[in-house]
Amino acid sequence: MAISFELSDEQKMLQDMVYKWAVNWLEPQMEHADEEDHYPEGFFQETAKLGLNGLCIPEEYGGAGQGYTEALLTALELARVSNALAMSWGAHLVLCVDNIRRNANEVLKQKYLPPLCDGRAIGCLGITEANAGSDAMSMRTTAKLTGENWIVNGNKIFITNAPIGQVLLFYCKTAPELGPKGISALVVDIDPKPEGYSCNKIRKFGMRTSPTGELGFNDMKVPKDNLIGELNKGVAILTGGLTTERITLSGCALGSAKAAIDLSAKYAKERIQFGKPIAEQGQIQAKLANMYCRYETGRLLALSAAAYVDTLTDKRGGKGTDLDMMAAASLLYCGEIGTQNCLDGVQIHGGYGYCLEYPIQRHFRDSKLWEIGAGTSEVRRMIIARELLRKY
Repeated sequence: MAISFELSDEQKMLQDMVYKWAVNWLEPQMEHADEEDHYPEGFFQETAKLGLNGLCIPEEYGGAGQGYTEALLTALELARVSNALAMSWGAHLVLCVDNIRRNANEVLKQKYLPPLCDGRAIGCLGITEANAGSDAMSMRTTAKLTGENWIVNGNKIFITNAPIGQVLLFYCKTAPELGPKGISALVVDIDPKPEGYSCNKIRKFGMRTSPTGELGFNDMKVPKDNLIGELNKGVAILTGGLTTERITLSGCALGSAKAAIDLSAKYAKERIQFGKPIAEQGQIQAKLANMYCRYETGRLLALSAAAYVDTLTDKRGGKGTDLDMMAAASLLYCGEIGTQNCLDGVQIHGGYGYCLEYPIQRHFRDSKLWEIGAGTSEVRRMIIARELLRKY
């Protein structure tokens, strides 16, 4: 039996388009933007022109009607230049927009999806709280229905895109006495800021061009009809969305892993020590070979997971599904090899790898997040072990 790992011509064209745009539009801004902790203005408007903001959304809502394989490839190519902005794009598309597409009623889809696809709005998702990270079900944010509005109180933290966003999809307890079975999903407009809503930008040592916010809700009103999915059924939406999130955002880690190879190989051929390029030294060659093998293994693992979810009618994943295990494995491996490739890249660059004008250090700082965000490496191992043992 012949097995082909070749991408389609259309997928290759997508990769080529995204990478060329990132090199021409993004790369000249990245050193200064990273130093200034600054989001490049116009990023989402430019990606909208390329049809990326609604990549997985049906054309009837202004999207491109593509799959998660294409989303993974897009994240990878963006991350070769900026892991941080690949994350911002992925959070917008997969965490917010795609969640609305998969779970909202038709009225909310018609309201929110077109502007999120065409660049008029940037989306973000609120799960994590100060005391509810890996244990997301212990969230304390509440929403109480009073008349025609939900009255929301609580907080969220580490929310990608919140400082620049217009649409927030978030989870809260609408029946706190039921614990995890009392969680619901709501969507709200956050630009202009509603009364009772606050957002403070968080300073980070990596992912600096991707704005991250700490949110506060103090009797914030959300219209009654802005419920996503069924009341008190938010856990299924949350866990189902995490699988496609982990698969797509594996591309961010892979992008930096690939960038580490590209930057390090180029530097090793140019750097002369002891009268010859360091690329001729066996120890440097071993590092480059290991970096390549890690990247190719991670790429195939992530693509297999993306291709698998694209074949499914029910893409929710969650506990008790092979998809949950595949998604966790994809980001677990890609996240860890992304960090290791960038560490090796810094080592190959030597002292220059520690200097801010060399992009390898930025990729290293950005990559570390993928062992933490979207469920830590430890949590992913728990998921894989749980599902593996289920089979026996």
